[in-house]
Amino acid sequence: MEQKDAIKVFEDKQVRTVWDGDQEKWFFSIIDVIAALTGSDRPRKYWNDLKAKLGKEGSQLSDKIGQLKMRSTDGKSYSTDVADTEQLFRLIQSIPSPKAEPFKLWLAQVANERLDEMQDPEITIDRALEQYLRMGYSENWINQRLKSIEVRKELTDEWKKRGLKQGQQFATLTDIITKAWAGRTTKDYKVLKGLKKENLRDNMTNTELILNMLAEASTKDISQATEPESFDDSKEVARQGGNVAKVARLELEARTGKKVVSAMSARKSLKGKG
Repeated sequence: MEQKDAIKVFEDKQVRTVWDGDQEKWFFSIIDVIAALTGSDRPRKYWNDLKAKLGKEGSQLSDKIGQLKMRSTDGKSYSTDVADTEQLFRLIQSIPSPKAEPFKLWLAQVANERLDEMQDPEITIDRALEQYLRMGYSENWINQRLKSIEVRKELTDEWKKRGLKQGQQFATLTDIITKAWAGRTTKDYKVLKGLKKENLRDNMTNTELILNMLAEASTKDISQATEPESFDDSKEVARQGGNVAKVARLELEARTGKKVVSAMSARKSLKGKG
């Protein structure tokens, strides 16, 4: 089954999704959808209660709900209840929310956008640009962010070529790179910035993004040059790549007297700047 993970955003709320290439449909995390619709800080309990209610009413909807592995805030992937677009339309009818109708329109748009993107991949870039602009980021920051996506994909393609597995192995290598250049694990970095489900890169400053790109690009280049044969070999390559950016960070901090890695939020600090 060809699958592609993605984060979609509805009114600033992140919704984890998986595109199933075989069935040509999106599957959405029900927990994330409930959080977006209700604003509940306990969406998992809300869903458990709703499933029980639907069962008592004789609804077969909850019985048809499947599970897929999706990445959690700790960087690991866990099985979570998911629903396709048609199932979500039916489920929303059982969730009292003033956002129900806007969410239905958003769902339909997401489904159509994916079909468009399959025909013309450049549309993906254009829509990402538009989404970041709507969220208040500066054009200068957005250009860096889109470049960072390209650099990240080149790195993960290299990891796949070496036989490494998405999920835990990719997360471990990413942690090693981040720890090497920034002096913090991905989790600690997010804690510093006060993040929970938010994407760390979406909250990096321009300089943080550039150094992170340098670390990942260096890791990819070193991997291509040394052709690591095992996961342990790739971990050492990740350290080396991260250290390239560490040298640049320390040099910059020495010359400016300012820390590069900070609690600063990109959207708040960069909004309105070019």
